[in-house]
Amino acid sequence: MKAVVHSEYGSPEVLRVEEVPTPSPGDHEVLIDIQAASVNDWDLGNLEGWFVNRLLIGLRKPRLRALGCDVAGTVAAVGKSVTRFAEGDEVYGDLSSSGFGAFAEYVCAPETALAEKPSSMSFQQAAALPHAAMLALQALRDVGQLENGQRLLLNGAGGGVGTLALQMARRLDADVTAVDGEEKLERLLEMGARQVIDYRSQDFTRTGERYDLIVDVKTNRSPFAYARALNPRGSYVTLGGSIRRLLQIVVVGRFLSLFGGRRLRVVALEANKDLDHVNDLFEAGELTPVIDRSYQLSEVKEAFWRFARAEQTGKIVLRIG
Repeated sequence: MKAVVHSEYGSPEVLRVEEVPTPSPGDHEVLIDIQAASVNDWDLGNLEGWFVNRLLIGLRKPRLRALGCDVAGTVAAVGKSVTRFAEGDEVYGDLSSSGFGAFAEYVCAPETALAEKPSSMSFQQAAALPHAAMLALQALRDVGQLENGQRLLLNGAGGGVGTLALQMARRLDADVTAVDGEEKLERLLEMGARQVIDYRSQDFTRTGERYDLIVDVKTNRSPFAYARALNPRGSYVTLGGSIRRLLQIVVVGRFLSLFGGRRLRVVALEANKDLDHVNDLFEAGELTPVIDRSYQLSEVKEAFWRFARAEQTGKIVLRIG
């Protein structure tokens, strides 16, 4: 089978499409005939060798050569102990906690990492959902505890997580301010943002506006700057960023919670936790992934370059099947 691999850390230029053996499923695994996958920060971090990624997959060289956590496809074979799926079932899920490998023609995955794909959902839509939708849902609901009508700011709103979080927030009639580059702002207004901010020309922490919840996919400011933009009992939730900034959020966040009332939290992703809920939202027409562009597997370098430059609005998808 064909698969995207890399044997060193670096830019998208180190990626190769090679012939590798087709895997066989273990007792509790299914073999997926992959139809689509999508690019996430995890994949870029594994490729470039970000600090946390190197701790997990190799300090000098990647022990894990495969990339791709979001997968959608058809079950081609099942392990002898699999009970949830059968050959021919259409499934999707996030493989970030079970070995990656979605940028290939086939991959093995634990049955617990997958959900049934609704027939009304295309494979490309399914590939765009698992990782980003779980981050958005857990940031807004589980950690941020967003309530009806509250003021929400999404920093980095034009990406895969942000465009899904915006739709989820509008279901609660939240008053949403979306922060991103100027080229993405019109689309965010069309999706329901009340106000938009171009991060290149304005710092949202210095406008004097206050929010009940800030959800941040960038985390590039000090904790005190974020706290300044919160209401007295407001919450800031980060989905990722530099280790230095994340550690500051954890340490300073405890202090601010104890003495200032404001909460600063980091989302610890629970992969695939609520995919059934995502299915319900999709089938009700309340959640639709925004797909920026789709590429063939052979065009994986171009896909990663666009993602690395943050040029996309929504998700970048690879067409495989």
